[in-house]
Amino acid sequence: MLTEVRWHGRGGQGIVTVSRLLAYAALLDGKYAQAFPEFGPERRGAPVTGYTRISDEPIVIHSQIYNPHVVVVVDPTLIGNIDVARGLIPGGLIVAHSERSPEEVKKSLGITNAKVYTVNAMRIALDILGRPIYNTAMLGALLKAIPLVSMDSMTKVILERFPGAVGEKNVAVIKRAYEEAVGV
Repeated sequence: MLTEVRWHGRGGQGIVTVSRLLAYAALLDGKYAQAFPEFGPERRGAPVTGYTRISDEPIVIHSQIYNPHVVVVVDPTLIGNIDVARGLIPGGLIVAHSERSPEEVKKSLGITNAKVYTVNAMRIALDILGRPIYNTAMLGALLKAIPLVSMDSMTKVILERFPGAVGEKNVAVIKRAYEEAVGV
């Protein structure tokens, strides 16, 4: 089964990194995966989009994702400023960094035929990392909403990418976001 994920964030927030980390974890789970960004000469802080495809079969599609199964909104300021739900398949899933409830985010997006999960990724990152770096928290929330990869594989990928204490703290961020994410 093919699952397509579109990531929304801003330049400098690690959108390319998290899309690749998810793909690497899928590879460890024995799945096929692609991860790629979409951006031009944007400056830091400009909206950027990343994509991840995960499948049990070889992936033959090599284009942008137009109708994602899942949308992950890493930067909450994008909600209401760009159409993050654009092209989302009916019955799809949105995982958003937000202090608001899933019901409130769903209402603000004007969607009815999708599941929405939210997590306060900034608070988790500040509590554990001491810095507002919350892209990995969104991986935990995503895995709570839809188990695309195993937590074991995600942990291995994180510890390889971020060795030592930084990796351990990012694993803690992912696990806490997994626990705190709520959906409707």
